[in-house]
Amino acid sequence: MSPPPRPALSALRALPALYAIPVALAYIAYGAWMTHTQSWHLLAERWHMTLTMVFGSFIAGATPEGGGAVAYPVMTLGFRVPPPVARDFSLLIQSVGMTAASLWILGRRVTIERAYLGLAFAGSVPGVLLGTLCCADRVSPPYAKLTFVSFWLSFGLALFWINHVRRRAPRPALPPLDRRARLELLAVGLLGGVLSAVYGNGVDICTFAYVTLRHNLSEEVATPTSVLLMASNALLGALLRGAGVGGGGGLSAEAWGFWLACVPVVLVGAPLGAYVTTRLGRLWVAWLLYALILSQLAAALLILRPTGALLGAGVGAFGAGALLFSWAARRAFSPAGSAAPARP
Repeated sequence: MSPPPRPALSALRALPALYAIPVALAYIAYGAWMTHTQSWHLLAERWHMTLTMVFGSFIAGATPEGGGAVAYPVMTLGFRVPPPVARDFSLLIQSVGMTAASLWILGRRVTIERAYLGLAFAGSVPGVLLGTLCCADRVSPPYAKLTFVSFWLSFGLALFWINHVRRRAPRPALPPLDRRARLELLAVGLLGGVLSAVYGNGVDICTFAYVTLRHNLSEEVATPTSVLLMASNALLGALLRGAGVGGGGGLSAEAWGFWLACVPVVLVGAPLGAYVTTRLGRLWVAWLLYALILSQLAAALLILRPTGALLGAGVGAFGAGALLFSWAARRAFSPAGSAAPARP
């Protein structure tokens, strides 16, 4: 009688080849590069970012916020890293971590919404290009930080309302989309692509907000779809920045240094987040999202201490988001928005 398989070996065998083989090759290439360039010291010098991305990469795979939603505010508010460096790092690190999570999602055949992915991606590509060319280096850092967290606070409140006050029964898939709905999703993808170019993330949470509030799509389906979408935007944004599109001399050496210090953890952390989400269900994703949004807002208020015009901009962003998301949420409870419930 053969002995039972060890838990570690069983876990390794359960990894999809579509994820395991590219990640193993990535680790080999990473080790060879770090040895060839004698860059192992970066792990000791940039340990604070490595530790940050242990959490950030898990968030990237587990929620529609993306790793950049952790990296950008932590770097700019906590570590005083210039916003362009934080943005470039966010794009670089998500191009690795969220691609790894995407490979795991596809390899495990996790349910995704293909119409959402295709339309939002088609809109986001010109959005990333437009944002890189016209907007990325023209936004004042304090205004960018506060308006970002204030706008998404309004989304968190809207999502809480439809999940815990009205107690919606979410759809497991999008309904057939008419011409207007397709144009709306393309437009949301375009806006999200611009935000990704400016902040290093945005298309994932922007489109997630639209499909969950406007079309009542379950978080359990919308989240892995948003991960694939952000991975594609991160790759495109990093390539554009690396090619020097939009000026600024391309990706900075500081952003590359942070990236090299964090690659080993995000290759595992983001897929781990995606795995945990599939085991715990959609309301767990929602609660994690609420906590993340509130923590980002609290950090911004404590560090920026906004007054005057800056405070007015934050309030204005919250008000604009409240109007937008309340309009979208009405769809979830209209007769046309009813559908068979997804798994809670």
